[in-house]
Amino acid sequence: MTRSARTSELMWPRLFKRFDGSASTLQGQLRDMLVHAVMEGFISPGQALPSSRLLAQALGLSRTTVTLALQALVDKGLFVARARSGLYVSEQLQSTYLGARWRAHAAAHPAAGPAPATTGVRWDERLKLRPSTQRNIEKPRDWQQQPYPFIYGQFDASLFPSTDWRECVLESLQGRRLRRWAPDHIDRDDDSLVEQIHRRLLPARGIWAEPEQILVTAGAQQATFLLATLLLGPTTVVGIENPGYPDARNNFLLRSRHVRALRVDEQGLVLGTALTGCRVVYVTPSHQCPTTVTMSLQRRQDLLARAERDDFVVIEDDHESELNFSGQPTPALKSLDSQERVIYIGSLSKTMAHGLRLGYVVAPVVLTRELRALRRLVMRHVATNNQQAAASFIGHGHQEAFVRRLNIAYRERAQALRTALAQHAPGLVPAAAHGGSALWVSADKGVDTRALAARLYRQGVVVEPGDVFFGGARPPRQHLRIGYSSIALERIEGGACLIGQELAAMRMPA
Repeated sequence: MTRSARTSELMWPRLFKRFDGSASTLQGQLRDMLVHAVMEGFISPGQALPSSRLLAQALGLSRTTVTLALQALVDKGLFVARARSGLYVSEQLQSTYLGARWRAHAAAHPAAGPAPATTGVRWDERLKLRPSTQRNIEKPRDWQQQPYPFIYGQFDASLFPSTDWRECVLESLQGRRLRRWAPDHIDRDDDSLVEQIHRRLLPARGIWAEPEQILVTAGAQQATFLLATLLLGPTTVVGIENPGYPDARNNFLLRSRHVRALRVDEQGLVLGTALTGCRVVYVTPSHQCPTTVTMSLQRRQDLLARAERDDFVVIEDDHESELNFSGQPTPALKSLDSQERVIYIGSLSKTMAHGLRLGYVVAPVVLTRELRALRRLVMRHVATNNQQAAASFIGHGHQEAFVRRLNIAYRERAQALRTALAQHAPGLVPAAAHGGSALWVSADKGVDTRALAARLYRQGVVVEPGDVFFGGARPPRQHLRIGYSSIALERIEGGACLIGQELAAMRMPA
């Protein structure tokens, strides 16, 4: 049986049923269905139709009815007959213009909508979780088309060493390497990437771990999801910085009813009474998300001492640790851990390319084993071709060179943004930071930055309201995150000028 015949058996009867009652005759119903199939792209220009015999069998119609319906559409130019070959969709319909007569036909014979929903299943009552109702970071899809994209966590093609990356991808397509990554790895990671993480990335952060303690993930988000699934129950008390990373908070809220907001100051997480009773604490000590402040060495040591005293474990998301302008990065919290209380999350996406979705977890072997088994149930393993290309990129020294280039560019952009905001929008006060790819700024309490962001977007300026980073029903609305990873240096002042103008306009009395 040909592919076309199999398609007709599966698609045509269900599609035909949707047009029941659209015309007074079966022949008219069939014509309406075929027109709809062409206009909606179910069959494309130049594609062959099933024969009248096959259509008649699939739809339970007489062959005469089918033949007359097809001939009517041939007469109107929708289909063309090829000698000894059959009927084809006219190739003159390649453009979106289907011809005035087809638009007229569609108006006179409206296409059937979706099949009516059955009333037998009340899906709202069956859902145990509703992730879509959570507050999440939102980024406009057209941010790349805006002149002033002060957006965080996005890719700047002008900085990326595309030639180096292309060479690494081509290496992965060589015969021996292709045979290494193409098979199903079940639950294993690519050995070459694990080795680069083990020998180069982790030692640079002061971390010494065995390969068995490393698990590759589809970004830091998947790492947090897997950890939340294994470590949290409905009554587990988990603490997270406030403001903090919304994706981590939302992952925890899916598992526990006791997600506790922990205060942040200029040294990072505040070790207050809110930590009492926590079983898991999530922190971003390198560059706190979203304020970008760095947790002091003394605060890190005190946190580990508190974890030992109160018997909780710490999830360290080493957020943007590579993006450090001082040249003296603080050692990772994990590097100070002597009791295996710290679970370390690293990311390659933040520096290589955000769309790669590559991250990793470093944890005790007993936990890594369960994370690996759980990941297998979700996706088996992260795409190994990307893993191998990333391993080559790191191994050839491209990653280290790229990070140096990013730090130079980001340092310059950060300073330009601070200077421009001080001049044009002095009402926005940036938090102190020594790295990262965004400024966390605060306005007067009377300023609604969500409304400000909406006004700015109409001017082509993309900034992120800060309320989404706070837990609770009434988060403060006087904060903004202004990224500089995706905006060219020469456009920063013009964007800051518009920010100042809109901020002043909002403050003017009506």
